[in-house]
Amino acid sequence: MEYRSLGRTGIRVSLICLGTMTWGSQNSEAEAHEQLDHAFGEGVNFIDTAEAYPVTPVSRETQFLTETYIGNWIAARGRRDDVTLATKVAGPSRDPVRLFRGGGNRLDRRNIEQAVEDSLRRLRTDYIDLYQVHWPDRKVPSFGVRGLSRIEDDADTVPIEETLGALADLVRAGKIRHFGVSNETPWGLSEYLRLSREKELPRVASIQNAYNLLNRTFEQGLSEFALREDVGLLAYSPLAGGNLTGKYLGGRVPRGSRRDVASQFVRYDLPGQPVASARYVAIARAHGLEPAELALAFVNSRPFVTSTIIGATSLAQLKTDIGSVRIKLDQEALAAIEAVHREMPDPCP
Repeated sequence: MEYRSLGRTGIRVSLICLGTMTWGSQNSEAEAHEQLDHAFGEGVNFIDTAEAYPVTPVSRETQFLTETYIGNWIAARGRRDDVTLATKVAGPSRDPVRLFRGGGNRLDRRNIEQAVEDSLRRLRTDYIDLYQVHWPDRKVPSFGVRGLSRIEDDADTVPIEETLGALADLVRAGKIRHFGVSNETPWGLSEYLRLSREKELPRVASIQNAYNLLNRTFEQGLSEFALREDVGLLAYSPLAGGNLTGKYLGGRVPRGSRRDVASQFVRYDLPGQPVASARYVAIARAHGLEPAELALAFVNSRPFVTSTIIGATSLAQLKTDIGSVRIKLDQEALAAIEAVHREMPDPCP
């Protein structure tokens, strides 16, 4: 396993991070623990979860099970010191199912403090290594939206300074060690950095955004922050919701797959996706690789990536995903990838 620095925290995390958003819906607790045992046996030391998981699909009956499964594994194995544990606080939501703290959840002090206490209890730990803001409080172009044409009324928006102040107090209290952001923009990341400097508050350690062969928009502004400011990318959706494995080509929807069970994931249901996916799958096969191996090896190779978050519903998938760290793409494969990207840049932002 390869390890990289988590920002300027002094923590070294595995290049592969174990994502967990299917645990409690598509995966049972026994399957979750089996994945954890295997991943840690392969040198993975980084787990990413959220109070909003599982989300495949979203359900009141399964809400919060993911953190609970992880907490039970940590308690059973006694391996808390071996784990870099990351979770997230949910931002505002219009989703009538995912209501947190009685609804009206925002990124204000009350919500953040309560969310941390709830996650600590479910995770059965005294501290969280990396506490992340799952998505901003303000309206931003995320989850497949291209750009902003105007600024919405921000009167109802919790200022980043209040969010950061609450996180700073939790760091001082020892309940979280470091914090990160997710689904954030260049402007938002620059504000967190500016406020940290000017107010002498804790510094953002990481940014968790989507990044894959179908969506390289991170490169257009955020990659420079990652490289110059040591705010590395925790890349989620490296397989573009499974599209880069080739399993959905030709309109197929395998039973039990994410597209079959979670209809809310529509960011990859765009006209250019099937053509681009097919071309990347063809490149993989031309180089003797599984499509998933090519897609993951590409993300792993980016210098601004701290860790690639993989999610698997089977142990076989997990083994392939973790094994991607041993694959180094040659110049011919990289040139073929760039040729497709020049012709079809970011069909699924």
